[in-house]
Amino acid sequence: MFFKQLATKEASLSYLLGCGSLGKAIAVDVVAGDEDWFIEQAKAQGVTITHVIETHVHADHYSGGHALARQVKAKYCLHSNAQVKFEFDVLNDGDLIKVGNVSVKVIHTPGHTMDSICLSVSDNRRSEEPWFILTGDTLFVGSIGRPDLTGRETEMAGMLYDSLHNKILSFPDTVEIYPAHQAGSVCGAGISGKPVSTLGFEKRFNKTLSLTDKDEFISLLTKEIPPRPASMDKIVAANIEV
Repeated sequence: MFFKQLATKEASLSYLLGCGSLGKAIAVDVVAGDEDWFIEQAKAQGVTITHVIETHVHADHYSGGHALARQVKAKYCLHSNAQVKFEFDVLNDGDLIKVGNVSVKVIHTPGHTMDSICLSVSDNRRSEEPWFILTGDTLFVGSIGRPDLTGRETEMAGMLYDSLHNKILSFPDTVEIYPAHQAGSVCGAGISGKPVSTLGFEKRFNKTLSLTDKDEFISLLTKEIPPRPASMDKIVAANIEV
């Protein structure tokens, strides 16, 4: 298995991962302007990008995912709840994507947005157990996703609580997390500049995750909402029209 993390614009984090021995890869949360990096990295690894996945329709940066998928003739994948104006390959909770010896399982985690997903990744040459999760804007290092982008922050905060406590936090403490943003992003408050953590560390030291009472979680999350992303409406409009 190979794994590449790219720190890019708006404090975003993108990913390229897959199976070098069988020559297949997926790209996740590609930012506009970075398409050539993915193509060059895939060439260097000797792999073909078969899937380009968005963990949700982004509101803080322009996506390069659709453009990359067209260039490399890959499937462009979003959750079935994604409200976009073009055709895409539909993902649903529990779907399994095989990338050579690597397995990627889709976990639907509404809360930041209705179409938010996380991706649980296993290297089957080592173990079928999950090794790490790409957590999108659901769970950050030191923080969690904001629930207000649709204007239904109380309802969405409740969904986010359920997504975290019923799905993500059920994974073993040893599982690593790789989010879609690091410090400097407006997609969550108090995000760390360290772009990787483990679930065990976050359970102990991520303040919001320590709240087991759902009402208390919702109250805290809706009181600490950062400013909306600059040009959010313009960016979302572009990302759903591509």
